[in-house]
Amino acid sequence: MALDEDLEPQHQPKPAYTPARLDTLSIAEVEAYIAHCESEIGRARAEIDSRQSHRGAAEALFRK
Repeated sequence: MALDEDLEPQHQPKPAYTPARLDTLSIAEVEAYIAHCESEIGRARAEIDSRQSHRGAAEALFRK
């Protein structure tokens, strides 16, 4: 194994998000897509809140 192989990242980055083609969807399908996206946004915001809470707790612990 070469030295430069050790410096390579151990995980592969996720591919960039590719938006759905809305012009091929019906109105009902677009509404369902919007509902799904709103659900994912809520899930992402909850994850951010959780991480910020953990960070705050860790920072408070080390400030003592």
